[in-house]
Amino acid sequence: MYQAVLFDLDGTLTDTLADIAAAMNRALRLHGLPEWPVDAYRTLVGDGAKTLSERCVRDRQELAPAVRQTYQAYYETHNLVQTRPYEGVRELLAALTERGMKLAVFSNKPDADTKTVVRHFFPDVPFCVVRGQVEGVPVKPDPTGALAAAAAMGVDPAEVLYLGDTSVDMRCALAAGMHPVGALWGFRTEEELRQTGAEFIAENPMDVLKFTHM
Repeated sequence: MYQAVLFDLDGTLTDTLADIAAAMNRALRLHGLPEWPVDAYRTLVGDGAKTLSERCVRDRQELAPAVRQTYQAYYETHNLVQTRPYEGVRELLAALTERGMKLAVFSNKPDADTKTVVRHFFPDVPFCVVRGQVEGVPVKPDPTGALAAAAAMGVDPAEVLYLGDTSVDMRCALAAGMHPVGALWGFRTEEELRQTGAEFIAENPMDVLKFTHM
């Protein structure tokens, strides 16, 4: 029986794509670089702001640090413009809470932005920990942050379902000794999730409930 669920944020709990794209395209524009179509950000995101910036500047890597700074400064105050929870997410969180499951969020999004989004959309959810990317801690798929979240919840990693929407999440879950659940409503494909280790596939948020008893 699983005791806890660890959630990714972008593409799993909330659809953040439009706000990320708007902030990064603005940064690229201000630095004289070409923008990306919004849909392209489905594969550009997932590995943290540093890697996102490096991918988005294409062959102008010398501009990546400045673009990242411009992006983050703007996104910090514009991360709730178009972002919304996915349909069914609030119901899932309520049902898991009612069942006594311990809940946590772990994202490669900068820690302050992660906390802002979660606090805004899920103020009543009793998350044991909400953790984003912080300096000095490697980003996912390194398991360090996921293991710290398990420790904060007071559960063994083997008792944790890890819900995420990218290969980064599946690989992180496996590295941490957790059980990876692929979220099909997110940014990536079922093929990617299965190929990188998804133990379960959830077609919609409420599907996660049936995995808690397996």
